[in-house]
Amino acid sequence: MRTCNSICEERHDQTIAIHGSRVAIGPQDSISASIQIETGRISRLIHDSSYESNANASSRIDLTGFLVLPGLINAHDHLEFALFPKLADPPYRNYIDWGEDIHNKFPDLIARHRAVPKDVRLCWGGVRNLLCGVTTVSHHNPLWPELQRSDFPVRVVQKYGWGHSLALGGNLPLAHAATPNGRPFILHACEGVDAQARDELRQLEILGLLDANTVLVHGLAIDNDGVATMIAHQVSLIICPSSNYFLFGSLPDMSSLNRIEHVALGNDSPLTAVGDLLDEIRFTIQSCNISPRTVYDMVTTIPAQILRLEDAAGTITESGVADLIAVRDTNLNAADRVRYLSMDDVEFVMVAGRVHLASQSILERLPHSARRDLEPLLVGGVTRWLRAPVNHLLQAAEAVLGTDEVRLGNRIVSRSVFAEAAHVN
Repeated sequence: MRTCNSICEERHDQTIAIHGSRVAIGPQDSISASIQIETGRISRLIHDSSYESNANASSRIDLTGFLVLPGLINAHDHLEFALFPKLADPPYRNYIDWGEDIHNKFPDLIARHRAVPKDVRLCWGGVRNLLCGVTTVSHHNPLWPELQRSDFPVRVVQKYGWGHSLALGGNLPLAHAATPNGRPFILHACEGVDAQARDELRQLEILGLLDANTVLVHGLAIDNDGVATMIAHQVSLIICPSSNYFLFGSLPDMSSLNRIEHVALGNDSPLTAVGDLLDEIRFTIQSCNISPRTVYDMVTTIPAQILRLEDAAGTITESGVADLIAVRDTNLNAADRVRYLSMDDVEFVMVAGRVHLASQSILERLPHSARRDLEPLLVGGVTRWLRAPVNHLLQAAEAVLGTDEVRLGNRIVSRSVFAEAAHVN
């Protein structure tokens, strides 16, 4: 039986040519171009008029009618909670109150979902991100062995330090000191609306935990003085607005927080978020008075900088990594197109030059080598072919939760009518 640990890796010695599409080279700029990919990287961007330059490509993918975007970066997620429903009886004062409350009120539900093996839950977290066009995710918890595998559905940030929070993170100075040199040290902070949440930034400063590598998550209670402290110490921030609104009835004050140089967007988890990262993007634009262009940067180039990602992650450029997504071209620029996207719109995802997701219509355009080992999954009534052990994941989750009870947010996931053709030859 295939598991997330046993997916066959596609060869990287092919030259792949993606052609016919419009290619986003920035939030508002695009070109009609072919993308030549070798060993998982973009070797050339070629104007379509010179497409014959790709004549030697061993594998070609026609994406005519599509807009190609850089793979999205989810700056904050708890992958093991992918199958959980929302859990809360809000409003709360801070994250400590929320945690205590859900364990008191929903112990049976929590225990039931935790009975799904953790490696399976983590892999579902990868699938949840893949379905909405995320190619890199930052997981806020220990780096479980499953997440270190090269065949995980999406990239998971590997080099970082972390603590849960000031109240629940144990010895934070020790964790900070153990962070690899030049890598981010990530922790929840100021997640709430009361004095305890507001005072956390001052306590972190006293402990000497604020520096250019520190990345705080949420920051809901950070006021103008706190922003000045963040700026003085060159601290970065990841916001999760829909979770904050659900739990505390409050939104990040972007009129103040936007003074911080690096602010990225995270999706938190289904326990509290409005949905997936694309849902978070729409919520943030509508609720936080942030422009589509700014939010586009918050899920591409800014998290790449904050998380110290390499290989030009978050962009489409020559010599950069071939992490790409494609959606139907509606003649909008990339930022405005992302503004309106949902999971159903993501029809193609490539990670390091390998196809990890294809819609049914895209599948028919793929060469034989790109289809191999893709398995179909029915997500809210829409079929997606994934480079993931779909059958195994469904069996393991359904054994605990029941048939038609496996959900990603509000979407039921189940076997596709194409399941018998799961191994496309």
